Amino acid sequence: MKNTFRRALLAACTLAVSLPVLAGEAEVRKAVGGILRQEGSVTSLQKVPYGDLYEVVLSNGDLVYVDGKGAFLVSGQLIDLKNKKNITAEREAELSRVNVAELPLKQAVKQVRGTGKRTLITFEDPNCGYCKKLAKDMRELKDTTIYVFMIPILSPDSGDKARNIWCAADRDKAWNDWMVDGKMAAEAKCDTPVQKNAEMARKYRITGTPTMFLADGSRIGGYVQLADLDRQISEAEARVKK
Repeated sequence: MKNTFRRALLAACTLAVSLPVLAGEAEVRKAVGGILRQEGSVTSLQKVPYGDLYEVVLSNGDLVYVDGKGAFLVSGQLIDLKNKKNITAEREAELSRVNVAELPLKQAVKQVRGTGKRTLITFEDPNCGYCKKLAKDMRELKDTTIYVFMIPILSPDSGDKARNIWCAADRDKAWNDWMVDGKMAAEAKCDTPVQKNAEMARKYRITGTPTMFLADGSRIGGYVQLADLDRQISEAEARVKK
C-alpha cells in the first residue's frame, strides 16, 4: 500500500507547463485547448475542491489540471495527502464508467453460468491471447450472465472469425470452442453486429482487450485472475442494490 501511494505521489510531479496568464473559465479553456491540441479537445472543465485548481477532461479521456489564473498546467496524479487518496485515479474510474442500460446486449454473445443472476460485459477480440485465458477461467465462474461484444482490433482475420462465431447456430458454444479449445466454427455468412461493436468500442475509448464492465458500469481494463474478477463482480452487484 505504501509503495503504491509513493509511486502515485511521484507520478503527480510528471509535468508542469506554464500557460499564458489569464483569468476566467472561458480563457482557461481556450488556453488549455491551444496547448493540448494534439492530445484532444477539452470536453469538460470544472473547479475542484483542492486549492485553486480546475480539472480538465480531454476528448481522449485524459485528465489534467490548471490553476485558476490559467498560468500553470499539471499532468499527473492529484493526491490527497491527508487521506492518502488518489483523487485522479478515482475520477478516471468514474469517467470510464458506462451506462449498462444503454448497451445493445443483443449485439453480444450471451453465456449463462448457473443462475445468471450477476452480470459481466466484455469486449474481446477472437485473436486475443488474454481473452482466451479469461475464457478458460470463466468456465468456473458461478451464477453470472456474460455478454461478449466481439470487436476485430488485433488481426486482419479477427473480423472473419467473429463473423463465423456469430453466424453459428450456437454462438455460446462456437465462442468457447474457439477461445478455449481452438476449434473455429465453420465458415459462414450472415448479418453481424461486429462493425457496430467496433464503433461502440471507439465511443467508449476501448483500445485493448479484454475490457470488461460490471453491473454498475465500472470498468476493468485487461485480464484479472478469476478470484479477483469474481470478487469485483459481487461488489458491483452490491453497489447496484444500494
